[in-house]
Amino acid sequence: MTDTAVLRQRAPEQRREPAPPRRRIPAGLLRTARPRQWVKNVLVVAAPAAAGELFSTHALGRLALVFVLFTACAAAVYLVNDARDAEADRAHPVKRHRPVAAGQVPVPLAYAVGGVLGILAPALAAWLCPPPVAALLTAYLVMQLAYCVSLKHVLVVDLAVVTTGFLMRAMIGGLALGIPLSRWFLITTGFGALFMVAAKRYSEAVQMAEKAGATRALLTEYTTGYLRFVWQLAAGVAVLGYCLWAMEEGGVPHTSVLPWRQLSMVAFVLAVLRYAVFADRGTAGEPEDVVLHDRALALIGVVWLAMYGLAVANW
Repeated sequence: MTDTAVLRQRAPEQRREPAPPRRRIPAGLLRTARPRQWVKNVLVVAAPAAAGELFSTHALGRLALVFVLFTACAAAVYLVNDARDAEADRAHPVKRHRPVAAGQVPVPLAYAVGGVLGILAPALAAWLCPPPVAALLTAYLVMQLAYCVSLKHVLVVDLAVVTTGFLMRAMIGGLALGIPLSRWFLITTGFGALFMVAAKRYSEAVQMAEKAGATRALLTEYTTGYLRFVWQLAAGVAVLGYCLWAMEEGGVPHTSVLPWRQLSMVAFVLAVLRYAVFADRGTAGEPEDVVLHDRALALIGVVWLAMYGLAVANW
């Protein structure tokens, strides 16, 4: 084979990975930070809202700061995760379109930006927020990075880590404002998060046969029966915890027009049952898509929020 022929064969290979235009890199970094996932960080208002201490200038300002800091930590984890999994993602039918895997964002740059965000967010939290906030953000980063490296390959532990991430989001607002976190709040939030996480894994497992290679390898170690058991158990505990809170005697005196706290049980149970429909069908792969795109579930959520708000306000 002549040198000219060799050059002709190598030319297409060289054209496959052109240097990404600089103007595309910021957009790629933003996509890697998963803006659609930021809706999860709204959970930072959960504890203040449950305690009726949400609507004040101090609370809103502090919660906005915590939201930004938690979003920065989550973005750092996504950047490091995508940089680490770039090679594997290129062989994945869906993940190969991620900016790092597609070459839009260089792997070293993803690591660098992720590292800067991972250091800057806890440092700002230590400077601007109470110490427990910085401690929780640091713990979140360590846990999630450990998840990226190894824990996502460990049965059951992967479910626990993702669930704990949701629970940390719900806790940090209360820590930022010095609000005590009740046992019912932690039980309901924790098992509610486990319900959605297990439902997502179950949906991925159900669809695995139809989309071979389009899911995480660990799912081959789970059975659909086990994952169904987990999300059903978690849903039951979440409902039980919420109902025990709603029926608990004492606390706020019953001077409102209607027993809103007790009535909110109906909306909460309906929301869980409605979400379980998608889990049972194996279509609850992305919780934010289910919550934001199902009108009935959205309406139930609005009714629940209204009832819960009236209960906290004792109206």
